[in-house]
Amino acid sequence: MPPSLPLLKKTITLDEALSQDENILQQLSYPEKRLDFFYYLFQHRAGIEAIVSFHLGVSKDVCKVAGEFSEWVHGSFNACIPVYINGPTKSLKNVFIRFPLPYKAGESQYPGNAEEKLRCEVATYIWMQSNCPDVPIPYLRGFGFSGGQTFTAAANAPLLSRIAWFLRQRVSWLFGCPIPCQYLIRQPPYKLEAGYLIVDCVDEGTMLSESWETQRHDLDRRTNLFRDLSRIILSLNRLPFPRIGSLTIDDRGVIDLINRPLTCELQQLENLDIPTDIPRDQTYSTTDTYFSDLLACHDNRMRYMPNSIHNTSDGQEQLSALTIMRALFPHFTNRNLRHGPFVLTLTDLHQSNIFVDSNWHITAIIDLEWACARPIEMQRPPYWLTSCSLDGLDGEDLVAYSNAHSEFMEAFEMEERSLGKGDIPYTRVMRKGWEIGAYWFFSALDCPDGLYNLYLTHIRPRFTKYEEAGGDFDRIMSAYWSTDTTEFIAAKVREKEEYSSQLRQRFTADVDEVMSGTSV
Repeated sequence: MPPSLPLLKKTITLDEALSQDENILQQLSYPEKRLDFFYYLFQHRAGIEAIVSFHLGVSKDVCKVAGEFSEWVHGSFNACIPVYINGPTKSLKNVFIRFPLPYKAGESQYPGNAEEKLRCEVATYIWMQSNCPDVPIPYLRGFGFSGGQTFTAAANAPLLSRIAWFLRQRVSWLFGCPIPCQYLIRQPPYKLEAGYLIVDCVDEGTMLSESWETQRHDLDRRTNLFRDLSRIILSLNRLPFPRIGSLTIDDRGVIDLINRPLTCELQQLENLDIPTDIPRDQTYSTTDTYFSDLLACHDNRMRYMPNSIHNTSDGQEQLSALTIMRALFPHFTNRNLRHGPFVLTLTDLHQSNIFVDSNWHITAIIDLEWACARPIEMQRPPYWLTSCSLDGLDGEDLVAYSNAHSEFMEAFEMEERSLGKGDIPYTRVMRKGWEIGAYWFFSALDCPDGLYNLYLTHIRPRFTKYEEAGGDFDRIMSAYWSTDTTEFIAAKVREKEEYSSQLRQRFTADVDEVMSGTSV
C-alpha cells in the first residue's frame, strides 16, 4: 500500500494528491492547525465555562464544558463545543459555543475574515429572531468578538443593564439614530483570542442527514419536508432588502446590510490566498454588477491557484468556458429583476443543517453562516434532493433530479398560493430559471471548483453540440479571455509542475519522518 498523509477527514496518497484539482498542499496543513486551535480551546475550558455562565446569568458551577473530545465537533468552518447546564432549574437548555475556524476562513491571508463571518452570522440570527419568528432556529444567547466586545441577550442580563439598554434605545430613537439590537453590551469576565457565539442546543428532532438516505423515497416525508422548506424560504422572502449584501453588526449593536454578500465560496477562495477583489463594505444595487464580480472571482481562481491548469488543452477548455459564461449571462438573467427583489437566502442549507421530526417536519434550522441578501433569480431548490453531487447530475441522475425538482416546485407553489392570495411571483421566477437553464448558470457561479463541469454538461449543450463546435473551438474562444492567453496558459502549466514538485517533496519529507520515528 502506498504511503499516505492525513487530511482533516481522510488520508491521501501522492498519486491521489497529484490528480486533485484542489490545493492539497494547503489541506495538508489543516490537521496540525486543528490540533493547535483545539488545544488552545482545551486550555481555556474554565474560561469558556465562565463566559457561558456570564451570558446565561447563572453560576459558573452549573456550566460544564463537554469533557470528552469526541463530543467536540469540528465542522467545515466552526469548532462547536457542548456546554451542559447542570443546575437545579430546567428552564435553560444546554448550549453550544461555536468558534469560527481561522484556518478555514482565510484569517492569516486576510486578517478579520473570521470576525466578518461571525458578525454576519450573529446579525442574521438576531434579524431572523425579530422578523421571521415562524422560522425555527436555535435561540442566540450571546456572542463576543476577538476585540473584547461582548453582547448578552437582554433576557439574561442584570436589571440595571436592561434599564440602561432601554434608555439607550429610546435616546437613539428620539434623535433619529440607528437603534441597537436587543443584545446588551457588557464587560466579559474572561477574554479569549477567538470570537464566539452561544446558541441553545436543538432538543427536538434529529439531523435530516441521519435519515435522508433510508427514507428519502417516502413520499409523505418528502412532501412534509418540501412544504416546510418552502414556508421558510417564503417567510424570508416577505421582507426584501434594497441591496445585495450581508447583514452585519457593529460594535454598538446596530444591525445593517452593509457587508459584502458573504458566501462560503468567497472565504474559501481567500483562504487559498486567491483575491476576490470584493471588499468587506461592498454591497450591490444591481444584479449585473454582482454577477460580473462573481465571474471575476472565477478568473482570479485561474490566475492565483497554483494547480488551476494541468496542461495546455485543459487551460484552453477552462478559459473558453469562462469567456462563454461572461458572454451568456444576459441570456440567463432578467433585466426586469436587475434592481431586485433581493431576499435573504440561506446559501448553506444542507441536510446536516436541518433538524426534522420522525415525519420530516422541520424542527430547526442551524448554522446561519453564509446567509445573504441575493437576487431572487439565484433562489433555487437544493441540489441534494436526489443525493447526487451537483456536477454529477447527468443522464439518469439528471432525470431523477428533474422529477424531484418538479415535486419541490409543486410544494413551493402550493405554499406561495396559500400565502399570496393566489399570486406566485417567486414560483414563476424559479420555474423560468429551470426552463431556460439559469439554474445551472447560477449554480456554476456559486461553484468555483465545479463551474467547468456544469458548463460542459448543462450550459454549452443548450447552444451547440461538442462535435458541431469543432476541435479548435476552445482554442479560439480562450483567446478572448485575455490578450495574453497563450503566455498565461504556458506560465500556469509551469506553475503546476512546480506545485507537483512541492507535493512530491512534502510527501517524501513527511513519509521519511514517519519512517524515522517508527524505526526509533
